[in-house]
Amino acid sequence: MFRWGRASVAYALIALGALAIGQGFELGWLVSFRGPWLPLTGAESHAFSLVLGAAFAAAVVVGTRVLVENVGWAKNLHRDLRPMTLRLDGTGIVVIASLSALAEELVFRGLLMPWLGLVPQALLFGAVHAQLSGPSRWVWVAWASVVGLALGAIFALSGSLLGAMLAHALINGLNLLYLKSHDTAPPRNSLGGLLSDRRSPLPEPAPAPAPATERRSPLPAGRRA
Repeated sequence: MFRWGRASVAYALIALGALAIGQGFELGWLVSFRGPWLPLTGAESHAFSLVLGAAFAAAVVVGTRVLVENVGWAKNLHRDLRPMTLRLDGTGIVVIASLSALAEELVFRGLLMPWLGLVPQALLFGAVHAQLSGPSRWVWVAWASVVGLALGAIFALSGSLLGAMLAHALINGLNLLYLKSHDTAPPRNSLGGLLSDRRSPLPEPAPAPAPATERRSPLPAGRRA
C-alpha cells in the first residue's frame, strides 16, 4: 500500500475514534455547536456554514498563491512542503484531503473546541503541524493556527461543522495539487540564465598541447652539426 494509503487509514481511524468518544460522552455526532453565535438552526445553519466555508476556502487558496509568488517566507514554506506531495497522484490527493479534513475537524473543532475554547484549540491545531525542520516549521505552525482559528469561528458562528469540513477539504486538496504541480525554483535557462540563481558550470579549459618530442639524429653524437 502506498504511503498515502496508510495515512488515509490512520485519518479514518482518528475520525471513527472521535465519533466514538462523542457518542460515549453523549456529545452527539460532533457536527453541531451548542450555543452558536447566530440564532440559526437546522438546514439554515448547515447552509450558512457551507457558504462561509466555501468563501473562506476560496480566499485561502487564492491568498496562498499570491503569497508564494511574492513573499519569501511563503515561497520557502512551499519549497519545504513540496517533497511530501511527490508520491501523491490524483486519487491520493482527493482521499488525503477529504479524510484529513474529516478527522481533524471532528477532533479539533467538534470534540476539543467546546471543551477548550476557540483560541486554545487553534493553537493546538497549529502545534500538531510542527512537522518540518528549520524556520519553516514555525511559519507552518503559525499558518495552521490562523486557519484553525478561522475554521473554529465558522463552526461557532453558524453552529454547523459542515462548512469547516468543506473549507478544510478544499484547502487541503487544492493546495496539495498546487504543491505538487508548482515548482518555485527558477528554470535553468530563464532568459539565457540571467534570472536563474543556479549557475551553470564554467567550461573547462582545453588541455594544453603535448610538447613535440625531439627528433633524434641518425648521426652519431660526435658528428651532429
